[in-house]
Amino acid sequence: MNSETQTAGCSRGVRLHRRLVLWQKSVSLVEAVYRLTAGFPASERYGLAAQLRRAAVSIPSNIAEGAARQTKREFAQFLFIARGSMSEVDTQMEIARRLGFLGAGDMQQLDRDLEELMKLLHGVLRSLGRSRTASNDSRA
Repeated sequence: MNSETQTAGCSRGVRLHRRLVLWQKSVSLVEAVYRLTAGFPASERYGLAAQLRRAAVSIPSNIAEGAARQTKREFAQFLFIARGSMSEVDTQMEIARRLGFLGAGDMQQLDRDLEELMKLLHGVLRSLGRSRTASNDSRA
């Protein structure tokens, strides 16, 4: 396998993902989501709260799994999945806000956190040479 297809350090170290700022910040997002969903109504324990938590956990999980793969292409594919999970979290947060489960301040902080994660993710994708075009990312 040539160096073009291998992820940097992937085959050289276990738990490479822990060194990625993207992974570290996504774990922090999971912590925030868990704290906020703890205040959701009991009727949402197995509904929106659980779905939001699963989507949030999926973000660092996919980053970690991708980082453990052998090729940049595989890593990028898992980053695209993580990006999809970020969109799920964004949508579910909006639903929670509209239902009155999240206050404006909580929502603003989570929005900032997600925006930062998205920028970091796109930076990693660019470094892997697999970033999608701006027109694909800005579709309505």
